[in-house]
Amino acid sequence: MLKKISLVPILVLFILTQSFGQTEIAKYAGEFISIGVGGRALGMGSAQVAVVDDITAGYWNPAGLARMNYPQIALMHDEQFGDLVNYNYGAIAIPFGKDMSFGLSVIRLSVDGIPDTRNALIDGRTGLVINDINNPNARIDPDRITEFSNTDWAFYGTFSKKQSDDFYWGANVKVISRSIAEYSALGIGFDVGALYEPIDDLYLGANLMDITTTLIAWDGGRNELISPTAKIGAAYGFQFLGGRFLPALDLDVRFENRRFASTFNAGPVSFDVRAGLEYSFRNIFMIRAGYNDVKQFTLGAGVKLPKLRIDYSFAQFSGSEDNVLTKDATHRISLILTLEEPKFLRDGM
Repeated sequence: MLKKISLVPILVLFILTQSFGQTEIAKYAGEFISIGVGGRALGMGSAQVAVVDDITAGYWNPAGLARMNYPQIALMHDEQFGDLVNYNYGAIAIPFGKDMSFGLSVIRLSVDGIPDTRNALIDGRTGLVINDINNPNARIDPDRITEFSNTDWAFYGTFSKKQSDDFYWGANVKVISRSIAEYSALGIGFDVGALYEPIDDLYLGANLMDITTTLIAWDGGRNELISPTAKIGAAYGFQFLGGRFLPALDLDVRFENRRFASTFNAGPVSFDVRAGLEYSFRNIFMIRAGYNDVKQFTLGAGVKLPKLRIDYSFAQFSGSEDNVLTKDATHRISLILTLEEPKFLRDGM
């Protein structure tokens, strides 16, 4: 309860800013959709732009969706900072014809049950609601404390096409819905991705997110712009120790003037590095490690059962022991169900 109360001043300040009619490039406005999806990806430090070949491509790189040959369904649930933040992901994708795929992905992030004390400050003598915290008779009336939620939704519609044996491309249209207390916002954006395999086992990928700049319009008159992000990645697979190693490296290029919040920067342009490694034994059991853009070392494992893949990832937030927002570890488990039957196989395979 105390953790949630501590957020109230920040959240109320955020609400108050919505009353000003203005449009601006909002640093971190799209941060809630940067957390990532899928235990495999998160165990590899989120280095996935050139690697992804399953349903999660709808998030990481839309071009990769055409690499799947059977319909898939994916689910993931994550609780961060204890149970303070709930993060859920679900998706469905189907191959179509010989060279195309379609997918729909949904992400929900929420902080629920936030105490709302905006109408709880009263004059202890008269019982009337007041706004002056410096009033010597001011006190909080517990009966006037209500609750609200801060909820963000992102919906991805994905199209992907295999252009040739070594080149894939795809695109996302995404709808963003945000709400906090009685305020809400709606936005729409577009991503474009590509995958290229110049030689066997060498994979190159790029995902240009929010390529046209994503506008999020609040009902209070404030408009936020999410500036484009370029995600570039490379990976190379090789056989060793009886299995397959797959090292991957991604670079996120942003134009939000993040400076010291990034791995390195050149003026307003920032660069974040993600690195990952996967070892797969007979495509049945996988172990993973990585380093992500928020300076976390990650670990993960996966097992592929008939029609079902289960992936687990672990990350530890660094920080002081008395900081409840940084001392918790994050455990994530995701499921991918593949309808791996002849009647569902992509045409021409």
